[in-house]
Amino acid sequence: MRNRWLYICAASLSMYLAFHACQGEQAIRTAQYTVNGQRVYAAHCQNCHGANGEGLGTLYPPLTDSTFLNEHRQRLACFIKHGLTGPIEVGGITFDTEMPPTPTLTPIEIAYVLTYIGNSFGNSMDMFTIEEVQAGLTACSGDSTIK
Repeated sequence: MRNRWLYICAASLSMYLAFHACQGEQAIRTAQYTVNGQRVYAAHCQNCHGANGEGLGTLYPPLTDSTFLNEHRQRLACFIKHGLTGPIEVGGITFDTEMPPTPTLTPIEIAYVLTYIGNSFGNSMDMFTIEEVQAGLTACSGDSTIK
């Protein structure tokens, strides 16, 4: 009787853990993109935008303003790939330092870093897919100004 009770407890615990450990495919992909994006961010973005996306005074904008990120979602891939020139306003502060391009980043690396930025630093955005990044890059045609 005691062994039966142990087996029932073990089976129940296993089923509970399996149920709660299972994540949807989208959640798993978002987590993978975020982890890979953190590496891309550290290598290409962190020097200017800071380890916590806080920016650097009035030189480089913070990446903590979800409003700015959401309003420019379709152009973010273009900003990363081709850089950014001209003044922008983020969080009520105007920034006019040129953002250098990162032409060596592939669309998947841009999707990684945008997913990381969009889900870090207090932001809560959906995952950036490679298709979304490719569409954004095609639409911008290398134009690196805010519109």
